[in-house]
Amino acid sequence: MNTPIPKPLPAQQGRPRTGARVAAIQALFQSDQNNESAEPVIDQFVRHRLGPDGGGFEDGRVPQADVPLFTHIVRGVAKQADMLDEVIGGHLAREWTVARLDPVLRALLRAAAFEFSSGAEPPARVVINEYMDIAHGFFGGEEPRFANGVLDALARHLRAQEFQR
Repeated sequence: MNTPIPKPLPAQQGRPRTGARVAAIQALFQSDQNNESAEPVIDQFVRHRLGPDGGGFEDGRVPQADVPLFTHIVRGVAKQADMLDEVIGGHLAREWTVARLDPVLRALLRAAAFEFSSGAEPPARVVINEYMDIAHGFFGGEEPRFANGVLDALARHLRAQEFQR
């Protein structure tokens, strides 16, 4: 299955952390769809898809990406997938399951949930904004609105202290 390619993101130039998140979603999608473990997918992305050589998003590349953040997200999601899916599933409507989600949306929510659960930085609102920019790059329909609601609920659950101020 082909890796999803987002539309160009606003102000992508100079945003390597956003690039890392885009690449992580693509890698998680590929891993999920091809039933591949994280390490070979990470290796493939680092060697062939990240960095400025050979094109941009339209060529299946992520020209600017913070490689340590990319690997942190993909490895973290792989190691904590069951816990992340349980948390995400708890914030979906009763009739929805994580398995029923669009695979790109599932990858996006897993990546964001991992970031919320893995520390206090960046702030939850920054994580939400980043993943919302990315959602708009991948989707043109109702998916970004759906993602926004789930991301907000996940942030309030996993980083409750940030919303008590």
